[in-house]
Amino acid sequence: MTTTAQSPATAGKPRTAVPAKASASATARRQELGACAVLMTPFFLLLTTVFLIPVATAAWLSFFSDDQPGLGFGPERTVFVGLRSYTAVLTDPTFLGGLGLVVLYCLIYIPLMVIGALALALLLDSGVVRLRSWAQLGLFLPHAVPGIIAAIIWLYLYTPGISPVIELLGKADITIDFLGVHTVLPSIVNIALWSNLGYNMVVFYAALQAVPREVVEASVVDGAGPVRTALQVKTPLVRSSIVMVAMFTLIWALQLFTEPMLLSQSTPMINSRFSPSMYIFDAAFTRNNYGLAAAASVVLLLCTIALSYGITRWTNRANAPEEASR
Repeated sequence: MTTTAQSPATAGKPRTAVPAKASASATARRQELGACAVLMTPFFLLLTTVFLIPVATAAWLSFFSDDQPGLGFGPERTVFVGLRSYTAVLTDPTFLGGLGLVVLYCLIYIPLMVIGALALALLLDSGVVRLRSWAQLGLFLPHAVPGIIAAIIWLYLYTPGISPVIELLGKADITIDFLGVHTVLPSIVNIALWSNLGYNMVVFYAALQAVPREVVEASVVDGAGPVRTALQVKTPLVRSSIVMVAMFTLIWALQLFTEPMLLSQSTPMINSRFSPSMYIFDAAFTRNNYGLAAAASVVLLLCTIALSYGITRWTNRANAPEEASR
């Protein structure tokens, strides 16, 4: 029988199972990565299917066009045209005009949406309004109406001869052409506000419910009134929700399509290329120029990404001094 001698330096010290602990840590790490992969796989599959593949397809189509050889009597063939479609889009005054009009639409619509939804949420959170659940339901119901149906409803209310609103205003000697050259854009903004104001109000109201009641009570103790508490205490605490709503509203507004497409049936003020999305639809399904439509889609996507990124960077810079002071 043999024994293993220990050196004087290690005598009396317990042996540590370092390899066993490292193996257990590595196994736990692999399990965490496996669980993350399983949970994230549906997201990446959905992202690839509904976003990456369509974007890649549009980018690929934008570099090709259908041309006819000779005098146009031969069969059409798909040829590589490079950046010709992008040049045509960026030099087309109708596309640039539609893009500028959508920018004007965003400048009117987004502030009204954010301020209106936040004001309603603060009013409900203050407790002044009774039957808050019924008030939330009544404000949210328009969002449950599909966009096409909402546009048809308002088209009925905007059309002279059948609109009870115009008839009622006419009895009071008030003449308003809701689809005129100066009023058609505010009319579209009104439809969008009616449809989405209640939804964003619910988002803000949910964020306000997470505000600590102790902070609100402390402001009241310090002598702040309801308006000052709402503007200087509650609103800064839901800034992240305000930024989120503003960004999502911007992305949605840049894709303006349903409302002007339906209203174009009743007014000459809205042509077939009124907005970038309508320009894309016209290029693809009226002129059968899929390369031009794909290039316009990529340009609109890049504008949306650039504006969203700009809002994110501006928000991060605005929040940086506050985080540094805490």
